[in-house]
Amino acid sequence: MDYNRAKRHYLIVRLLFYSLYVVNGSTLMQINDADSVLHAINAQGGVYMFGNMLPIWAVIVIEFCCAYIFECVIGSPLSFKMACKMFDPRKNHPMIFETVIISCTVLIMCPLMSFLAAWMYYPYYTGFNIFTLFANVIKLICLNFPFAFFSQIFFIQPIVRWVFGKLFAKDIAARNSQEFPERPQNEQEAIADIYRRMDEIQENLAHERRQRKKLAEQMSSKDSI
Repeated sequence: MDYNRAKRHYLIVRLLFYSLYVVNGSTLMQINDADSVLHAINAQGGVYMFGNMLPIWAVIVIEFCCAYIFECVIGSPLSFKMACKMFDPRKNHPMIFETVIISCTVLIMCPLMSFLAAWMYYPYYTGFNIFTLFANVIKLICLNFPFAFFSQIFFIQPIVRWVFGKLFAKDIAARNSQEFPERPQNEQEAIADIYRRMDEIQENLAHERRQRKKLAEQMSSKDSI
């Protein structure tokens, strides 16, 4: 498992606890007259899901399994394709490309998991209404998307990169020395590297235009013959 997938899987579990503890925690404690969210969940007999009270470990297993399947089948392939359409992994900095993949994953998985959660946690004891369901979906997206995006970009991605960097320091150093040039060490070198990349892009575009012009001339000469 690469550390990009590890970050995405950790995001799924974290959203569950965010929903239980941050969004609904105060309500659960108030209803059950408890001094903590965990005590409130135990007092009411578990977490309400599919019209029944399930233990919190069962809720975690169900959500993780659903999220894992959706992420492997939909989230991961689509996020990589979307990132490749916006950036070239062979020319752009690996960190930029990884950040785009994570952003695309959040863009795909957050609405998908919010829609799934709206079905799971719908208050079926009050009756079912399709408009209430979609209202709950929109509410969950508005609550989960900012948290998922900013925590993933500013906290989880750096932490997981640091952990994997420590665990596989020798392998990463060997790979970087073989495949990647020396990276900028300060702001001036970073700016110079940006200008160098811009020059390379302009040269590639100019070369492509010359090739197209040459091909067009060859085609026109054949037509004239």
